[in-house]
Amino acid sequence: MTEKLNIGWIGLGNMGTPMVKNLVKAGFEVTVYNRSADKSEALSKEIGITVAYSPAELVASSDVIVTMLSDDAAVKQVYEGDNNIFSAKPGKELTMVDMSTVSPETTKYLAGLCAEKGITYLDAPVAGSVKPAEEAQLVIMVGGDEKVYGKVKPMFDVLGKMSVYLGETGKANVAKLSVNLMLGIVTQGLAEAVVFARKNGLSAEQLLPLINASSVGGGLTKMKTENIINQDFKAAFALKLLEKDIRLATENGMDTPVGQSLYTTLKAAKEKGHGDEDMISVLKYLSGE
Repeated sequence: MTEKLNIGWIGLGNMGTPMVKNLVKAGFEVTVYNRSADKSEALSKEIGITVAYSPAELVASSDVIVTMLSDDAAVKQVYEGDNNIFSAKPGKELTMVDMSTVSPETTKYLAGLCAEKGITYLDAPVAGSVKPAEEAQLVIMVGGDEKVYGKVKPMFDVLGKMSVYLGETGKANVAKLSVNLMLGIVTQGLAEAVVFARKNGLSAEQLLPLINASSVGGGLTKMKTENIINQDFKAAFALKLLEKDIRLATENGMDTPVGQSLYTTLKAAKEKGHGDEDMISVLKYLSGE
């Protein structure tokens, strides 16, 4: 595999689409499959990629097949559903790379299935939402065989500002869940600060510049300032996906007080109807909206 490797891509959601565009811009040959074929066909007209109509169609021509999907079940469908990747014979050495956020158990299970078929596997979840994906500024965490990571790294270099090899299969999933645990805690903390200020007569417009200029301000607080002030809750990272990630962390031993409080809040906000909105819509839930 070289920088000229052929990539099969599965998943054209908010993250997958800009990532594919960056690969094509960098000169990679990319063939895409999406469960809703209209998305693949529209992107093909826009940037000239090849469209596949099943995961199996990607196998023969790909050096690497990337999955960027919403959850464990969606990723497993690629391996176990109709016209799955195992129903076709690879034309050459094949590596599966899952860039979704899934549980370490799912990764180990899928890596085992691949090993039985002579296919290598990397877990490579990312830190970053839509804008970092568009700007190729993702942080990529990688688990699996280090030699395979070295072969695939040119692809990662195009998609992110850094990629880090963390060790055996599943380690990258643990890292991603840890990152998203902190992401959720900071998000809820920001929302609670705004709620408290408003209850005491201080507006978000007054508070947020102070937070951003202080030692507790950072990339996330600055990124969400406009959303809060403009009441813009269009999803860059949907609340339901963060809730899913914190559930996975809980299932893998996360039992600390703040994390458990976060999980309770996210579940309630999702049940209240905020699941498809951005994660900062936790503010709406905490405000009683």
